[in-house]
Amino acid sequence: MSTDQYHEPPNELSEETRTFARMCASLSEEAEAIGWYEQRIAVEKDEVAKAIMRDSLGEEYKHFSMELEFLLRAKPQWRETAQGILFKDGDIVAHGEAAEEAASD
Repeated sequence: MSTDQYHEPPNELSEETRTFARMCASLSEEAEAIGWYEQRIAVEKDEVAKAIMRDSLGEEYKHFSMELEFLLRAKPQWRETAQGILFKDGDIVAHGEAAEEAASD
């Protein structure tokens, strides 16, 4: 069993913590795949190949979003912080600072 995603001995971690770590790793992998597809689409000349890549990219968006939702459900403070930042117009950094402060109160 690979333990690259753990920074502590896996046998000392709860099943919940190991699941959380696996989902964090999966989220990171989906983000990486999204970046790869964006690059491939940017340079692809063949329209059929590009259409297939766009479809695949949509799957990566879905997977990323599902994994993020799982993680946010597991950590209420993370969800609260995210709700103060996501889907809002205006200054992202200012929203982030306010959300972090509100979530830590």
